Amino acid sequence: MSIEKTIARYKEDFDLFDEPNDKLEYIFDLGKKHTTLPEEEKNEATFVQGCASAAWLVGECRDGKLILRGEGTSEMAKGMLTLLLDIFGERTPDEILNFNPENLQDMGIVELLSPVRQQSLQAFLTMVYGYAQKCKEQGA
Repeated sequence: MSIEKTIARYKEDFDLFDEPNDKLEYIFDLGKKHTTLPEEEKNEATFVQGCASAAWLVGECRDGKLILRGEGTSEMAKGMLTLLLDIFGERTPDEILNFNPENLQDMGIVELLSPVRQQSLQAFLTMVYGYAQKCKEQGA
């Protein structure tokens, strides 16, 4: 499934909710599927600088795809990481680099995030695109 189709699937889910708080609750529920990272992977290099709460993101090139794993400490960070890892995980570098992150607006939730949480989203995207660029340069 393409990035765009994954976003469309989430948009359908979010469209089921009339109230903004219900959409945010859905994000919190996504966080219940959240995985954790081994302690040795939580370091300065993987720390998401600019995230409102502590979060880490690991990216590896494997078989021509970028494999992402992450961990957040707050309920919102866990939920957003779960959502974003689903959208961007296991994609080719070109798929990520050719995707306009403004299209995330199509889901109808970005505008519900506080300015601080929007900065967190931007910090996450910066790391994802950095990992994708590195993966592309390695030709992995």
